[in-house]
Amino acid sequence: MSVDAVQDYVEGFLAEDDVLLDARARGAGLGCAPITPGGGAGLRFLAATIGARAVVEIGTGTGVSGLWLLSGMAADGTLTSIDVDPEAQRVARGAFVAAGHAPSRLRLINGMGLEVLPRLTDGAYDLVVVDTARGGGGIGGGADYPRYLDEAVRLLRPGGIVVLAGALAPGVPLGAGGTGGADDAGSVALREVARQVRGDERLVALLLPLGDGLLAAVSVG
Repeated sequence: MSVDAVQDYVEGFLAEDDVLLDARARGAGLGCAPITPGGGAGLRFLAATIGARAVVEIGTGTGVSGLWLLSGMAADGTLTSIDVDPEAQRVARGAFVAAGHAPSRLRLINGMGLEVLPRLTDGAYDLVVVDTARGGGGIGGGADYPRYLDEAVRLLRPGGIVVLAGALAPGVPLGAGGTGGADDAGSVALREVARQVRGDERLVALLLPLGDGLLAAVSVG
């Protein structure tokens, strides 16, 4: 089986329901580029693995990643999702409610991620997901990922997980000899944050080839 065939199988392994498909389609209409089904399934798996009750997401979009997260979180969990686009968040809220999630489980904040995150409580979150590499959360590309990582580590409880989406986006990975990667600010920052995660003794990291890459790390310090 070819690499492309394996990737297609992974992406289609778990089908999306009508609410997810509608949120994805509406995202395309608003110029959003939501996480792939495989990436979303990865988020749900991580949320379920740790029984996440308090989750922060930077980059709401039209709710695709949030729907995956909510389906894996504890039934009494709360999703705090941040984005600068009020119209996209309006669509996301409708998708969350259509999927049967009570409004009390949702805290949608309209604003820039790096302006909102410092106001959140240290060590109070089980999972932090950063998904701005495709332009969500008010940042075009992944240029601010190193700063998002710093904030995420501060917010996580011991045993909590940070996920940085887009780590394998086109132009980010280097080829043989450390060459071939794109030199735009976002790609350079994504490579830098990968080095930052690997070198941080407070984190145990794993790079998952789901969608355009999920760089995940557990807080152990």
